[in-house]
Amino acid sequence: MRDQSTSVRVYIEDTDAGGVVFYANYLRYMERARTEALRRAGIDLTEWQRHSGRLFVVRSVRIDYRLPARLDDELTVHANMTRVKRASLECEQPIDRGGQRLVDASVVLACIDADRLTPVRVPGEIVAALGGIS
Repeated sequence: MRDQSTSVRVYIEDTDAGGVVFYANYLRYMERARTEALRRAGIDLTEWQRHSGRLFVVRSVRIDYRLPARLDDELTVHANMTRVKRASLECEQPIDRGGQRLVDASVVLACIDADRLTPVRVPGEIVAALGGIS
């Protein structure tokens, strides 16, 4: 799946006392961008979960904070699904402000059985929707 991006505005609730985005909020921005990228690919996660009995959960995150975002900044949060493995998806998720890189991040999502919470194969319909990345 080609790179998808979502715009996010920084609000006061996102910042610390100094007006800088609190580090954990970048994870929230990345979650939104991944959800929107999947939605644009035709995957309604709520409906997919309901009919498949599977979930995507974050297995690991690697993040490098390069520069801070501040109150009222408009950020571009990318969600580039780069690889599908048997039971996981890998996603590159840099965050920019006006073309300037603020955060480099990569996220691995595990596909799990919703009842047993054990890994299961990423279904073909998801792989197809993501453009057959491998």
